Amino acid sequence: MSAGVGGWRSLLLWAALSFYAAGRICQLYADRLPTLAIVLLHVVPPALFALVHGGVLYGRKGIAVFAVLCLGVGGAMESLSLRSGFPFGHYFFTDVMGPKVFQLPVLLVLAYLGIGYVAWVVSLLILGYGGKDLAGVGVVAAPVVASFAMVAWDLSMEAAWSTVDRAWIWRDGGAFFGVPLSNFLGWCLTTYLFYQAFALYCRRAWMVPAAVSGGFWRAAVIVYATCAFGNVLIVWQPAPAVVRDATGKGWASGEILMSGAAISVAVMGMLALLAWRRVRFQFAIGTRSM
Repeated sequence: MSAGVGGWRSLLLWAALSFYAAGRICQLYADRLPTLAIVLLHVVPPALFALVHGGVLYGRKGIAVFAVLCLGVGGAMESLSLRSGFPFGHYFFTDVMGPKVFQLPVLLVLAYLGIGYVAWVVSLLILGYGGKDLAGVGVVAAPVVASFAMVAWDLSMEAAWSTVDRAWIWRDGGAFFGVPLSNFLGWCLTTYLFYQAFALYCRRAWMVPAAVSGGFWRAAVIVYATCAFGNVLIVWQPAPAVVRDATGKGWASGEILMSGAAISVAVMGMLALLAWRRVRFQFAIGTRSM
């Protein structure tokens, strides 16, 4: 990594990535391992990665602003939907996600931070803003692309976590393997709101110049790609042949998991590849490393 990024930060980033990858592999043994432990490995390491990586990129204040916006808007919209059905639809959480505060699992809200941050970094790289201050059309374009990257993530795993794993239940079912289309429209709105707010903040707050190494940027892309790869792995996770949504309609688990894997490869994989190639061309390879 560049001179401004200490070795302990690099160690933390790779440790967080390793634990996250382990968590994705653990899904294959969901019938033998504690569910809460698997959920923790899905949520905590990416969140730690976001705080460390973002602390280097935007400074402590900058990543704190991102975290407050991301968790604040995400938590508020989830709570609103639990009570009114807007913007995601009508649903409720089971005990799979662990402890709740006012019906909302703490880990569910925290999940926004990790993947939300790396999706933001992926969008910056795709648009050519890696290591550059966000300005001009990028103030609007980056939130749009980042929202797309986040919706792709939700689209790839939503039905698996709800209809198959029953971490949350859609009260009225839905056309997408038991998930209503309103959920994805809600994700578009929610993620765009906190990304746009952060983009406006970035107009006045600059990136930390030290965070310019190719390896530093590639680490965030790897986290996003690991998420996509994990959705491919769960095709082999233990699951009943047929699962039913809240309306009683049956869905083939294999089709749900295969669809998630296909979306992960075709959409998330494409975004990760575009971001990776941008790092390759924008930063000198071999002159700097993480």
